[in-house]
Amino acid sequence: MTYAYTLMDSPVGKLKLVAKGECLAAILWENDKPNRVRLGEMVEADDRPVLIEARRQLTEYFAGKRETFDLSLDFQGTGFQKKVWAALLTIPFGQTRTYAQIAVQIGNVNAVRAVGAANGRNPISIVAPCHRVIGASGELTGFAGGLANKMLLLSLEAGQTSLEASTATQVQGTANAPVVVAKRTRFAPARGEQRSLFGN
Repeated sequence: MTYAYTLMDSPVGKLKLVAKGECLAAILWENDKPNRVRLGEMVEADDRPVLIEARRQLTEYFAGKRETFDLSLDFQGTGFQKKVWAALLTIPFGQTRTYAQIAVQIGNVNAVRAVGAANGRNPISIVAPCHRVIGASGELTGFAGGLANKMLLLSLEAGQTSLEASTATQVQGTANAPVVVAKRTRFAPARGEQRSLFGN
């Protein structure tokens, strides 16, 4: 089956939203490694309902108006990877988990490294929040979108950064692609387990 995609400007760079049929199959980063997520042939299609809805929900998320996503997802991977990705979907907004905690959750306490590898190949970034998985010491570890974007997403969810879409300015005159400006605010106490990330 051919995959359909659309491109979206965001505070974390240009995102490629990919659909398989009526489901969201991937959210890829602007500088994603070509073989990190293996998908079939792709055609650009801005009119797919799932891609339009994914764009709408992501825009709300970046604006601080959405904490959960309601999209049909189609993960392409091994059985083990799918278990890890399903576990990602259970991490609440504003909280983090370690790789070891995910390993325990999927019933394989010795699979910490394998969990890390599967996390790194998560095809549906942001929606399946691999950015919420951190090292045992609380440090930010590798992230397909880059550590700066991982910090930005965690800061957004901790209420420490506001990401707002400006309706006054448009990208290259395109009406459906608002410029998104990141406004940094004073660090407030983080919620949940993120407290340790920022030295609070």
